[in-house]
Amino acid sequence: MIVAEGLTRSFGDRQALAGIDLRAPAGTVLSLLGPNGAGKTTTVRILTTLLRPDGGRATVAGHDVGDAPEAVRERIGLSGQYAAVDERLTARENLYLIARLYGMSRRTARRRTGDLLDRFALTEAADRPSGNFSGGMRRRLDLAGALTARPAVVFLDEPTTGLDPRGRADTWQAVEDLVADGTTVLLTTQYLEEADRLADSIVVVDHGRVIARGTANELKDAVGGERITLRPAEPRAVGAIAEVLASLGPYRPETDRRTGKVSVATDHGAAALQRALAALQAAHLDVRDVSLAPPTLDDVFLALTGRPRSADDPPAQEPGPPVQDHADGPEREPGEHHGAGTRQHAAHRRGAPAWRP
Repeated sequence: MIVAEGLTRSFGDRQALAGIDLRAPAGTVLSLLGPNGAGKTTTVRILTTLLRPDGGRATVAGHDVGDAPEAVRERIGLSGQYAAVDERLTARENLYLIARLYGMSRRTARRRTGDLLDRFALTEAADRPSGNFSGGMRRRLDLAGALTARPAVVFLDEPTTGLDPRGRADTWQAVEDLVADGTTVLLTTQYLEEADRLADSIVVVDHGRVIARGTANELKDAVGGERITLRPAEPRAVGAIAEVLASLGPYRPETDRRTGKVSVATDHGAAALQRALAALQAAHLDVRDVSLAPPTLDDVFLALTGRPRSADDPPAQEPGPPVQDHADGPEREPGEHHGAGTRQHAAHRRGAPAWRP
């Protein structure tokens, strides 16, 4: 349902994509995992026809994104990083508007709106202005809008960023329900635990390149089954502690000067932790705290790229000049949300009647 081969894209002198290859079978979740600025959002924009690639090709639901953008738009839904809802309209009015833009009759639009309100637990708030909604409710409303036309493929660009635990759990359940119905989902995220729960396959991207691919378990195995993380009592002892851990093998310890921590992968859990602490004690190296835990996103990226994610990573929206969609509409800055535009263009290009309340 999703195929990308050698996608490239530059913004000025900055290369956002340097040859991305993707493949997602029908009824599966493909997760793009990566830090801010890795190229995830640029990839989504190309696959949803909002941005032209400089090179390579891609098809979605059997249609080429460059040669047949209207056909692609008829078959996809998009929920971007920021909820594309009209804050002056109620939840019911937002969904009814989208349904009418897709060309549904008034009766069908009302029925579909009611179904979506029920599905996303928005019925009680259906007639309240969406501008008063919480972040989780706005995200659910935006996701409902992306599903109005029952698309074969849904793109979710970091859908849980900024949500509280309940809002994140609700979104995860919605994604699982989609896949159970046979929908194909491309999910971008910065959270390994999100990809771990939802994704059938994961592609890790950094600096516009694919640096790893596989299941969540395969990625974890690549950096060891678990991670031992230590914080020295004396910050200057980071190097010495790393040398001791390296002598225990077989994985190379990683040091993060920013946090003052040393971490190393292990396949032997608590036994390896006990051995490490005994070796440090014998070397007269004290630690302030220690933990044994499954790999995190930082662990995966530290192992794959040799660097931790830093606080000054570029923002999630890749920088660049204004971009223009295939329908020759108005230019948009790369930071602007495009989700509603995708839905509106899909209806408009099919000659859908103008919406009237």
